[in-house]
Amino acid sequence: METNKHKRKPYPSDVTDAEWAFVAPYLALMKEDAPQRDHSLREVFNGLRWMVRGGTTWRMIPHDLPPWYTVYQQAMRWIRAGVFDAIVDDLRKILRLAEGRKKEPSRAIIDSQTIQSTPESGGRAGYDGHKKKKGSKIHMAVDTLGHLLALQVTPANEQERAQVKKLCQEIQEVTGESVEIAFVDQGYTGDQAKEDAKEHGIELQVVKLPQAKRGFVLLPKRWVVERSFAWKSRLRRLVRDYERLPEVLAGLHFLAFAILMLRRFVEVIFQSA
Repeated sequence: METNKHKRKPYPSDVTDAEWAFVAPYLALMKEDAPQRDHSLREVFNGLRWMVRGGTTWRMIPHDLPPWYTVYQQAMRWIRAGVFDAIVDDLRKILRLAEGRKKEPSRAIIDSQTIQSTPESGGRAGYDGHKKKKGSKIHMAVDTLGHLLALQVTPANEQERAQVKKLCQEIQEVTGESVEIAFVDQGYTGDQAKEDAKEHGIELQVVKLPQAKRGFVLLPKRWVVERSFAWKSRLRRLVRDYERLPEVLAGLHFLAFAILMLRRFVEVIFQSA
């Protein structure tokens, strides 16, 4: 097994030996000793993790990591191949079993988050009148433990209810059609949203705010997805939309959850050892 011993000093974002033992088979799109490989695959992954966690640009990846263009090109290969999606899918099943849950969920929570655009993403951005922010909307579905199930990226002016059909389809594809109920907020009300969900065997249940709301109110079920948004915001690259392409932004969100879930996976393994 490749160890985490390098000539350079380690960064807090570096993958640990235990994490690498799990994730390496997913990342190896070609053999580690392939003649066209100029840099350690693990170091390329460390470069990507450093960039996403630190929130910097590709070109500012430190010189003691592989060149930025190498990290970028490999990251695009991983995203196009659905590597991070596969990692998240498998880790979700393992962590659910570790929590004494069934491998596939029967409940999901759906919500959206608007993130500010930048000059790179401004061409595809929209204006969210409710949040008074120009940017992109991250439409996300998680299970009741907060693990990512499905994700869509749209301009911020797109309505939440319009994404129900795509999200429900993706949810059922990754769970083997196990989800029966999805909890949503009042932005998903309407007959069309209900029909779109029902088409994929899911019942939408709207969790409403108390009528006499004062200050912050913790809503049953729906707080889980809000916590997931907070988790992924710890990776500063995802606080704003810095990507030219929506599929890259979506891929980096799956990477973020892979990083977060890997850490939890290692904790579970050591606790059970």
